[in-house]
This record gives sequence, C-alpha cells and structure tokens, in this order.
Amino acid sequence: MHFKSLSEVHCCNNYPDPDNPLLTLFTCNPLRSVASYEVTTDFFVIAFKEFSSGEIRYGKTRYDHQSGSMFFLKPNQTIRMKDIALDGEGFEIWFHEDYLSGHPLHSEIKKYSYFNYELNEALHVSVKEKQIIWDLYERIVQEYHNNQDEFTREIILGHIESILKYSMRFYKRQFINRFIISGTTVTKFDKALAAYFEEGQLVEKGLPTVSMLAEKLNLSPRYLSDLLKQETGKTAMDLIQIFLVSEAKNLLNEGKLSINEIAYLLGFENPPYFSRLFKKETGLSPNQFRKQFMN
Repeated sequence: MHFKSLSEVHCCNNYPDPDNPLLTLFTCNPLRSVASYEVTTDFFVIAFKEFSSGEIRYGKTRYDHQSGSMFFLKPNQTIRMKDIALDGEGFEIWFHEDYLSGHPLHSEIKKYSYFNYELNEALHVSVKEKQIIWDLYERIVQEYHNNQDEFTREIILGHIESILKYSMRFYKRQFINRFIISGTTVTKFDKALAAYFEEGQLVEKGLPTVSMLAEKLNLSPRYLSDLLKQETGKTAMDLIQIFLVSEAKNLLNEGKLSINEIAYLLGFENPPYFSRLFKKETGLSPNQFRKQFMN
C-alpha cells in the first residue's frame, strides 16, 4: 500500500482529516498498536516508539536502552513492521517535502544520514534523551493546534530541526556504545574485505562495493559508512581504496606481475583507473612506486 496524501493515512486509521495537508502528528499508545504492516509513503516520518516485541529492533544487547527507539523514514522508503506491540506512549510526525519549501531544512535534511538507515538500525534513546525529544514534540503539538498564523510553520520546522540535530548527537553516542560493547566495526569490515580478496572474488565479481560489504555485515550502506567514519574518520569507500592500494603495493613489490595484470587481479576492469587511484593515494604512479622500491 502506498500513501500519497495524509488524508489517506488518516482514513486508514479512522481519524478525521488532518488540519494541514502537508503535516500531521500521531500520538501512539499500547491500546492502539498496529501488529503488522508494510507501506510506502510520499512523506518524511519521524517516529518514537516503546516496543515490547516485534522486528524493529537493534538486537537485544545490553547496550540497548529500553526507554524507547526512534526511526526516521524518507519518501518512498518501505515501512515494515511485524508482530509489533508497544510498551508505552509514542509519536509520529509526518510531513511532505513541500512543507519544507523555502526553508533551509529543505536542503539540509539530506545531511541527516539516518534517513537512509534500515529500520533495524533504530536510535535507542536513554531516559534523559527521551525527555528532550518528548519536550520538542509537545512544543510542536502545542503550535500545531494553536491558531495557525504566518509564524506557525517556521516555529514547527525549528522544533523538527532540533529533533533532527539532537538525534544526530544521540546516534553518535550509540555508535560509541556499539564500539565499546561489540568491538570495532572497522575490524569486521577489514576481515570482510580480506576474505573477499583471499576467496578470489575480486577477479570473479570485480571491485567490492559498500553495499556488498554492508550486506555481509548486516548493515545498511549508509549506516556502515557512518559507523566507520565515527571510528576511523574515513568512509567505507575510503577504506576500500586504502585496502586495494595496500594490496597493490605488495604485488608491485613482488615484481612478478605487470601493472595491467595487478589491476585486473584487484578487480579493476580499467587499468588507467587503477593507476589514477594508486597515484591519488600514494603520490606515485605504480611504475614510479615499483622503481623506487627496486632502487
């Protein structure tokens, strides 16, 4: 099912028509839980839920906060929930991209990368974090149900932007907790890269992609890159390129293969592209690097 309008969303939930065709608010409680559904929408959704059971989870590990979880959806992203039961009050904020028109958030919302995360990469908030988010939501509710005027949209978007900024901060805290409890993601990433090389997949499947490695680690590509950026200061693509250049250095130093053979062995269909990447990372062409080593 695909929701093109907020009126469709309200009708599906047996609610009266929304006050604003581009923005609506829902407050959820355990007495009115939706067990399972799968839909897409034309809207951004910011949601906070306290789950007692269901598939939207980050993995029940001890660093998960039990105070509640937030997730963020962009237009046309599939919402999947299965056997969901709520354990406390929650909320959802739905807004159309047109509601952001003329506001800085229209372009800045793209920088909040968690809109590209999967649902199982929800943000787990602490008790203090939960209170901050709820305070902002209640301010939005108050403004939404006030007599709307020319200041209403600006004030509401200011509160939404604050929720997004706080959520970015809270995700960074979650990344650190994940690092402490589960070990570094970069170690797992490096192992996956090494296995890809050792199993000969570079030759068979070509250069590894972020999506391919993210799938092996059961993460979304954007979430993986953000985790790695937090741990190393480098993106997943940066680390892939560093790995390939490191392998290339070893092969060049061995002196058994030509530059083109090394390029093909590392999954590059275009040897000149390999040479450009190598020079970008080392400051030397493959030939210059080999000559320098031999000297």
